[in-house]
Amino acid sequence: MSSVLLFLVALCIVSSLVPSISSHEFKIDGKVLELDESNFDAAISSFDFIFVDFYAPWCGHCKRLSPELDKAAPMLSGLTKPIVIAKVNADKYSRLASKYEIDGFPTLKIFMHGVPTEYNGPRKADLLVRYLRKFVAPDVTVLESDSGITEFVEAAGTAFPIFIGFGLDESAISNLAIKFKKNAWFSVAKDFSEKTMALYDFDKVPALLALHPSFDEQNIFYGPFEDKFLEEFIQQSLLPLILPISPEGLKLLKDDDRKIVLTIVEDETHFESKALIKLLRAAASANRDLVFGYVGFNQWQDFAEAFEVDRKTPLPKMVVWDGNEIFFSVISSENIHSEDQGSQITLFLERFREGKVIQKQLGPSFVGYITSLIGMRTVYIIVFLLAVMFLIATIGKEEPLRTGTQYRSASASTSIADNSDAHLSAHKED
Repeated sequence: MSSVLLFLVALCIVSSLVPSISSHEFKIDGKVLELDESNFDAAISSFDFIFVDFYAPWCGHCKRLSPELDKAAPMLSGLTKPIVIAKVNADKYSRLASKYEIDGFPTLKIFMHGVPTEYNGPRKADLLVRYLRKFVAPDVTVLESDSGITEFVEAAGTAFPIFIGFGLDESAISNLAIKFKKNAWFSVAKDFSEKTMALYDFDKVPALLALHPSFDEQNIFYGPFEDKFLEEFIQQSLLPLILPISPEGLKLLKDDDRKIVLTIVEDETHFESKALIKLLRAAASANRDLVFGYVGFNQWQDFAEAFEVDRKTPLPKMVVWDGNEIFFSVISSENIHSEDQGSQITLFLERFREGKVIQKQLGPSFVGYITSLIGMRTVYIIVFLLAVMFLIATIGKEEPLRTGTQYRSASASTSIADNSDAHLSAHKED
């Protein structure tokens, strides 16, 4: 009997120690955690918010990112709701890389209560901290004064659009704030002056203000405030009236189902291009069911060439893109001449809505196409195998080796917009 009692006492002691050991395995000490396959799941379950860098030791971008993460780690760990930074050698721990679909380095993900979301924001330490703070901020921030509104807008920064409900109850936008949390800041102002109303150019309440600080744009919505209409306004206001198309810009289009009126100019910095962009912004304001974007041939030639543009093509050129593999040329309205461009834009939109279009297939570059089709990791494997086969063919010259393998992928219809991380991102080397 005494041996049984001793066993039970020992079991209780061990049981009491296990949680203590487990809870102290990871500490929030402002340092970057190095994870592997043995402790990755434990780390993810130990923290409400953990930011993970999937890297490769040979990756130049990863090496440049590492000191930025070291700087950001203590700042993020000091938040009211701390964010822990960790990194994983995804080149070495391939099972983790496969599980989280890592096909380029570095790939960054934030795990919120164990659920991963890919991070596509800035990578400098101070900007990264400001960007990540939004993930742990309240879904809707309640503002009590003019100074509170000013402080909120300044703290939010310029990386995301900002929505402020004036005279709106928090519950009116809470569900949509949760839905679009990763895309924007949300708040309601309970007390404000006429000075604030004049500053943000609205004259009655309730009103929902949408700010785009980085594009110096704002829109006001006066209702109706049912979820359907609110969501439509918020969805349309997540993007600026006219979006500069770049690898980062394409990522913003992922969750938007609207067609894109794309204008290709020779150079975005030219005076003539800037004047045209102003006209396009006015057209975008009147056609919110479409996204308006522009790209300079000199800024991103590969992308422009996918829409049948080369150095001999008269520019500016306008097309309508579905965001995937199809674009439409509008009959007799493809090129925009220098005179009365506003009327030409209006005519282009009228003819598009009338269906006077020619449907065409997007033409990605060979490397971009292969990358989007099967992923860079597979490309490297194929290159390696072809090299081995070539070596065998060289050694065994008695019978020349001929290869005719055709590679196919289930993701052949994957869109350029959905795969911008794979073959258009400027941040991934692999």
